[in-house]
Amino acid sequence: MTKSDDLPEPELAAKLPDFLCFAVYSANLAFHRAYKPLFDELGLTYPQYATLIALNEEGDQTVSQLGEKLFLESSTLTPMLKRLEASGYVTRRRDTQDERQVRVNLTPQGKAMFEKAFCGRETVLEATGLEPEPYVRLQNDLIRLRDNLLAAAASRK
Repeated sequence: MTKSDDLPEPELAAKLPDFLCFAVYSANLAFHRAYKPLFDELGLTYPQYATLIALNEEGDQTVSQLGEKLFLESSTLTPMLKRLEASGYVTRRRDTQDERQVRVNLTPQGKAMFEKAFCGRETVLEATGLEPEPYVRLQNDLIRLRDNLLAAAASRK
């Protein structure tokens, strides 16, 4: 890990490309642009795609479980799930044991949409220009970065 002594002085790091947060933010925008043709063709958004992935990975999740995986509040997730349900991709039903909980599952149409979208990701993976080993290393580094930032934010509450 780099020591703070190794970082540039604040006045020397005042250019936008010198900010890690901007590098991550702009890379996220670039990912959205790379995925846009696929999502436009399928009529999906990136959060809907991520939801299909999470539900394909594990079905019968509560809205709160899904929100934790996707880092989304229920106030954001619920309207999206309603749109996915209206499209026929998911079902939502009250938990029989606890009616306060809503359980979400993929429908057969949702599974088919997931498979179409998942197959299209190869183009985006190629667009990264990364070989498998650096790709996985970067992904792991970003996950560690995210988790560290979340832990730091939680400790300040």
